[in-house]
Amino acid sequence: MKYIFNILKVTVLTTSLFISSCENTNENTPGFYEAGEANDFTEILDFKKDKAKYNLNQKVNFSVNKIEPNTTIRYKYLGEVINEEALSSTTWTWMPPSEDYRGYMVELVTKNDNKETIVGTIGIDVSSDWTKFPRYGFLSDFNVDASQRISVLNNLKDFHINGLQYYDWHSKHHIPLPMDNNGNPESSWSDLFNRPIDYHTVEGYINEGHDLNISSMFYNLLFGAWHPEEGDGFSNKWLIYNDQFHNNVNKHQLGDFGDILVTNPANDNWQDYIFQKTSDVYDNLEFDGWHLDQLGDRGTVYDYNGYKVDLKKSFNDFMVALIQKFPNKKHALNAVDQFGQNNILSTPVDFAYSEVWSRVQFADLAQVIIENNKMSNHQLNTVLAAYMNYDSSEGSFNTPSVLMSDAVIFAFGGDHLELGEHMLSKEYFPYSNLSMEEELEFSLKEYYDFMVAYENLLRDGGDFITTEVSSKDIGVNMWPPVFGKASLITKQLDNKQVVQLLNYNGASTLDWRDNTKSQTKPNIATNFNLEIKSNNSISKVWFASPDFNGGASQELEFTMKNDHINVIVPYLEYWSMIVLEY
Repeated sequence: MKYIFNILKVTVLTTSLFISSCENTNENTPGFYEAGEANDFTEILDFKKDKAKYNLNQKVNFSVNKIEPNTTIRYKYLGEVINEEALSSTTWTWMPPSEDYRGYMVELVTKNDNKETIVGTIGIDVSSDWTKFPRYGFLSDFNVDASQRISVLNNLKDFHINGLQYYDWHSKHHIPLPMDNNGNPESSWSDLFNRPIDYHTVEGYINEGHDLNISSMFYNLLFGAWHPEEGDGFSNKWLIYNDQFHNNVNKHQLGDFGDILVTNPANDNWQDYIFQKTSDVYDNLEFDGWHLDQLGDRGTVYDYNGYKVDLKKSFNDFMVALIQKFPNKKHALNAVDQFGQNNILSTPVDFAYSEVWSRVQFADLAQVIIENNKMSNHQLNTVLAAYMNYDSSEGSFNTPSVLMSDAVIFAFGGDHLELGEHMLSKEYFPYSNLSMEEELEFSLKEYYDFMVAYENLLRDGGDFITTEVSSKDIGVNMWPPVFGKASLITKQLDNKQVVQLLNYNGASTLDWRDNTKSQTKPNIATNFNLEIKSNNSISKVWFASPDFNGGASQELEFTMKNDHINVIVPYLEYWSMIVLEY
């Protein structure tokens, strides 16, 4: 739902995922110290790769800005070294193993005086279908030249963004691509807020994105008509109404810009009409699919003949027909505050997409992802449209609130729609008043590298479980979060037990949106004890964190007594992960 300018503030009770706690203290616990001595890892070689993702059996082209002496390139899969070679050139290629849907970590490691130092890391995603592990971004300005397009896309490629939502690229909702009298696309038009749209900019973004393995999804409502005119071929019989006598059209009001009239998604004639307009889009532009939007709960509504419309069910009807019509395209439908999500995910959409409004705490973000997993029978990954620092209109984003939110979303296997030509803070995507500070931009790249490198642990199945975990050094509790502690998320998959720690010691709020930009950095813990119960005989323990050494993994020594292992965890700032293998 992209045209709301004032969010309704709703307070909700958070549902406990595992074991809840009544503790609510912000006092430091032993083992934490003030966040003034954070890990000082820096990417000194400007380490880059050439695509957002890689198809099966596609070579990866790497580059660095200089050759650091005594540097080894180390290729890893889930903490295990699969190949090593010396860094001998500023450019080189690598052919990943011929297995689909895998994430790899590539580390640049220098060795001096028998001491290894990580000087660069990058994640690599090898996936034949980008919607398996969606990393969704957006575009909102379609009146730019080629150099601007290339700059935007290359930046998004560095964040591994593999799919883009083209926000408000269209002309009218019921005629997304305007055509001339000869049946050719118009060269330019205006969107509903009178912004100029250039056809060749849209076309250029699509084609240039494809060169980087970035897919393009055109945005449009599934049930909207804006300023229908004589000659559009539109019928008022396709609309939904607030009364049984078709006197009061259900509409979304946009003030001086007019009203979006809401159609009945289940109406066969509306489906035929908008599907033909969609064919016009696909016949002229190589979009990979349709990102569909809705407007949330419309209350009690009726069709033209006075029959009540079950809007949630109509989503199902529309999506089934759409996907049958365009089986080779990708589709996702926004569940506005989860409205109709169960119906949406019962259709063959390609990923779950939820715009979060009334869910206000960190635990709520996790809960939305868990709900979507269950509704899709654990088949689809989730993208959350969750707008940060929403009430702020100037300055920069609050770095701690963004990183804490992303840590929750990524740790539970989701993705955060937040990156485009700028970082997103409103549901109106062209709004760009807030900027990213250098610290946030650097950290986000490490977070996206981490999500990619360990996608097979974070986003590729497994079951969340309750595990007995304790520490002699720091305060810990099972999820959901409480002030003053590190909250634990544990997961079982294949021959691995994954323990993730999200740090709320030093946090000033558990509200993810952080409208007042008041969130504070968590306090840091280093070299702290953790005792983890495991019913399996553990053969290896390793650690990785996006806040430490660029997400590079390191094996940890451990002791095991009965069914408990003891390990010293090197570092916790926002988010750290410990993996037990057996």
